[in-house]
Amino acid sequence: MKKLVVLSGAGVSAESGIKTFRDSDGLWENYNVADVADIDGWYRNRGLVLEFYNERRRQLEKAEPNAAHRIIAELERYFEMTVVTQNVDNLHERAGSSHIIHLHGELTKVRPEDREDIGEGTRGVKDVGYSDVNLGDTDSRGVQLRPHIVWFGEAVPMMTPAARKVSQADILLIIGTSLNVYPAAGLFRYVQHGTPIFLIDPKPIMLDYQPFRQIQAPATAGMAELKQILLDEYL
Repeated sequence: MKKLVVLSGAGVSAESGIKTFRDSDGLWENYNVADVADIDGWYRNRGLVLEFYNERRRQLEKAEPNAAHRIIAELERYFEMTVVTQNVDNLHERAGSSHIIHLHGELTKVRPEDREDIGEGTRGVKDVGYSDVNLGDTDSRGVQLRPHIVWFGEAVPMMTPAARKVSQADILLIIGTSLNVYPAAGLFRYVQHGTPIFLIDPKPIMLDYQPFRQIQAPATAGMAELKQILLDEYL
């Protein structure tokens, strides 16, 4: 099987009703991004940050994977797949994808606030599903639990395994990301020379790489079109 690596961003989940903080006003669900998506915001007001992510889990519980998530999962029948996602939701998992690298953490998990490394095998990570986490919720040592999320100002330890997978890809798909957030935006540069790259986004995106083909469409329509291209050209 050919190795297909998918780099997914917020645009994949947008049609499931999951909003992003990439708005021009600097707000994310009416919260200032600096207050809820920055490590300094955590130290300023832990209660505010915890409530924000409690709200995000409640929102996620009601959301469903869309056709783009499902088509990506279906492609495991034809390709050796890895999904590298910037998203913290679990919609890829719920759609059926089985090999997923979460660059920015996972919304349904928490860890003690003194565990900074969220790489593979991080100690103390706990799956809370869609439950609330509040001030005073601690691990067995009495350390406050925090969202298992990579915030601005923190390292992205899963970049190394993600880059390794991209370097091994026979085909790379970039979907739902504007390629503006680093270091994730530079992942495509790890592909071997000549590896075909497909990009799905409703807005035109310039990519300094060839061969590169964009499908200018939302994620669901774009994945339906790409699935046919992949089956026709690579099987």
